[in-house]
Amino acid sequence: MRHHRLAAVSAALLLTGGAAGSATAAAPAGPARPAAASAEVPAGVSAGVAVFDRQTGAFTEQLNTSTRFRSASVVKVLIALDHLWGLDHAPDSDRAWLEPMLRASDDGAASAYWSDRGGAAIITRMVDRLGLRDTAPPPGGYEGYWGYTALSARDTVTIYRYLLDSAPSPVRDFVLGNLRQSTRCATDGFDQHFGIAGAFEKPWAVKQGWSGSSYEKGTCGPPRTAATARTRSAGPAAATDVDLTRPALHSTGTVGVGDRSIVAVFTLHPVGTPYGKAYTDIGRLARSLNVPGASRPAGWRFGTWSDHVNVRPGPGTGNAPITQLPAGVEVLVGCQARGEVVNVPPYTNEWWAYLPQYDGWISNIYVNSPDNKMPDVKDC
Repeated sequence: MRHHRLAAVSAALLLTGGAAGSATAAAPAGPARPAAASAEVPAGVSAGVAVFDRQTGAFTEQLNTSTRFRSASVVKVLIALDHLWGLDHAPDSDRAWLEPMLRASDDGAASAYWSDRGGAAIITRMVDRLGLRDTAPPPGGYEGYWGYTALSARDTVTIYRYLLDSAPSPVRDFVLGNLRQSTRCATDGFDQHFGIAGAFEKPWAVKQGWSGSSYEKGTCGPPRTAATARTRSAGPAAATDVDLTRPALHSTGTVGVGDRSIVAVFTLHPVGTPYGKAYTDIGRLARSLNVPGASRPAGWRFGTWSDHVNVRPGPGTGNAPITQLPAGVEVLVGCQARGEVVNVPPYTNEWWAYLPQYDGWISNIYVNSPDNKMPDVKDC
């Protein structure tokens, strides 16, 4: 049964920017892009991008590299490095705080270190130590908001180059080792495997950042009754050269065997942008980049519709969900199979999509496709 449902078309328009009534609005994006190109910034998005190839010592992408963005949780790398400065290893007593801060972007840990180590003085010290050019502490009146630290794409590359090339090897291995174990679900319930983590196969190491009043509360992981707010990475806007108003979504880290490429992608989105839309847009931007050493996942990308779509361990509803999708997000589909019949009146569908990046399944009823069975996608 063909089902051009209005909700699906609306979600497709949100993801693609298509015109109302377009026959192609709900069409799949096609096979995952096998080759790279210069940065393609989605409409309405402001971006700062840098990709540095450590093998050649040259940048392959540079776009607004000195533009300063509020860092959101990317600053947690600097907080960790400041705490470990002068040490030749990460003390066992710190692992209970540092590991969740780096892997799951835990805000409580960041706030504790920020308070204990002098707040803005952390940034001042790290600017001097690493020779950062654009990084600055939060503006006056917002000293407690560590997420308002100003950071640029080129300074982010400098930070990762220090980690890879100059930091004591136990510190390097500890910090990057935790970033390689980035959890899909952050402590506050947001799905943080956007950008680099969604565009490229492992090995990668990532530190992500997000901040925006329009972002719905996180629903990543098993269904939750409530989500913890990001306590210190958001706040009222201030008069500053760093935009504190538009929703931010950032993806930074290393990609490829031997951490060949350093990637920094900073994005700001129009006021009111939902998390799933920003997640999709930064993913499209990341996939467009020329990232030496990167391996790109195979599959087909489709938009989804509805809120809190459950990702299941198999093509049926008998088992508890693994996680839930950000509302309206674009997903990578590896294959499809018949499974339990799902009814969302007036629609019915027995086909399920396998999402390799989640190692789970969603009913095709929530996929923006012109038919119950997605065109061109292979059977599992």
